[in-house]
Amino acid sequence: MFCYQCQETVKNVGCDVRGVCGKVEETSNLQDLLVHVLKGIAIFAEKAKKAGPLDRKYGRFTTQALFATITNANFDNDRIISLIREGLKLRGELKEKSGGDKAKGLHDAAVWFSDDPAEFEKKAAQVGILSMGNEDVRSLRMLLIYGLKGIAAYADHAALLGFEDDAIYDFIMEALASTTKDLTVDEMVAMVMRAGECAVTVMALLDKANTTTYGNPEISKVNIGVRGNPGILISGHDLKDLDELLKQTEGTGVDVYTHGEMLPANAYPAFKKYGHFVGNYGGSWWKQGEEFASFNGPILMTTNCIIPLKDAYKDRIFTTGMTGYPGVPHIPDRPEGGTKDFSAVIALAKKCPPPTEIETGELVTGFAHNQVLALADKVVDAVKSGAIKRFVVMAGCDGRHKTRSYYTDVASRLPQDAVILTAGCAKYRYNKLPLGDIGGIPRVLDAGQCNDCYSLAVIALKLKEVFGLDDINDLPISFDVAWYEQKAVAVLLALLFLGVKGIRLGPTLPAFVSPSVLKVLVKNFNIRPIADVETDVAAMMQGN
Repeated sequence: MFCYQCQETVKNVGCDVRGVCGKVEETSNLQDLLVHVLKGIAIFAEKAKKAGPLDRKYGRFTTQALFATITNANFDNDRIISLIREGLKLRGELKEKSGGDKAKGLHDAAVWFSDDPAEFEKKAAQVGILSMGNEDVRSLRMLLIYGLKGIAAYADHAALLGFEDDAIYDFIMEALASTTKDLTVDEMVAMVMRAGECAVTVMALLDKANTTTYGNPEISKVNIGVRGNPGILISGHDLKDLDELLKQTEGTGVDVYTHGEMLPANAYPAFKKYGHFVGNYGGSWWKQGEEFASFNGPILMTTNCIIPLKDAYKDRIFTTGMTGYPGVPHIPDRPEGGTKDFSAVIALAKKCPPPTEIETGELVTGFAHNQVLALADKVVDAVKSGAIKRFVVMAGCDGRHKTRSYYTDVASRLPQDAVILTAGCAKYRYNKLPLGDIGGIPRVLDAGQCNDCYSLAVIALKLKEVFGLDDINDLPISFDVAWYEQKAVAVLLALLFLGVKGIRLGPTLPAFVSPSVLKVLVKNFNIRPIADVETDVAAMMQGN
């Protein structure tokens, strides 16, 4: 195996024995093979489109399959093999539609094989990351593919709520197919920038899907304590799963708590009406080993991040959607026009003791673009008066890496006239610190999940307009972004497409970015690694 798609990859080079995430060699290779099959689908989709529009099932499948390969999403080999088989079936359909031509750039021997599972492992080794020999070509192709994985995740969430855009599916197909072609460096860089544009489009679509369905997030105080009823802990990102779970648990005596990236759901009006929706339990995804154990009740994983299970809770965890783990019960997809059946989760919850309290108090969330723009006059006045000197965007991911204490320290040491804009689980590094407010404006404005980085972009663009500036980089905003997995890569590419320069990225730079590609990013966008806390805080407050 060889995998370097996440920030915690071994020695910031690559995992080649076992993933730091817990992924074993066979799973890693199967995921590589699945991506390879998706390239075949993309190539034949390009050809078949010449005869007319394609059924959306090809785009939907591709996004879901890419989503399944995101870090800490799916460790279940049987389900990945099922996706490969389904992919080969769809690839065959598209080949027929395109006239049966061969797919240049693909190893036919690695795609056309028998239905024998033993063959999958043999073929996977032929199409892994290192099969691309040139380091810079490999770097640009993987930067694109990892961005596509993030885009695919967001597209899948939007599609589940009935919001789709054929242009997004078309671009994913075009971009995947491009990774099999002998493009120039400039052409590959251009495709990466187009991925950034697509990332903006898909995050806007998901924002529209969420807010149309559940209302605009409101400034909300979220309870982090517990009650005396048995509970279900829902983690991940999927709001539709939460919606259906809340409806099915109403009146059962079972409470529902959010965890990790599901925290921002507490700010949506549609969910506030439920009296058994208690609040948030715990913090970031990587602490789930302890927090899932103390919760006592069942846990529902709707998306990444799931980590290798501990005995303390392995018999009360469920997966759904594109998430999977060997031996863990999986809640099937909802039938067309129907809902998922969470009865098994609810039945187990009734047999479990209430959660053990691990903290008390409240968190404040709900500062998405609609809410912040409603406060625009107050924010602008604070900037003009000098009460707010700087906005620092500290969005992105959290992780286990010890150097992530940097983000806690930056938040603690920023001057009292600096406001932190955040989205994603990076917030857990500082959202419980007593940082206070500026004239009633909290010093940490939490826009929501990682996809809600779109809200931060909307806020920045609106401020640019209000202040009459020509360039987003002239705003009193600095970007100090933490990354971990591929949705963060999509967000980064979106920021680059929007013209943001001078982004600090950490805690390490991506291993999949070669020295030559890094030079291009530094030259064009002034991307830089984080430094020590005092140096970075001083530089950001000076606008550097």
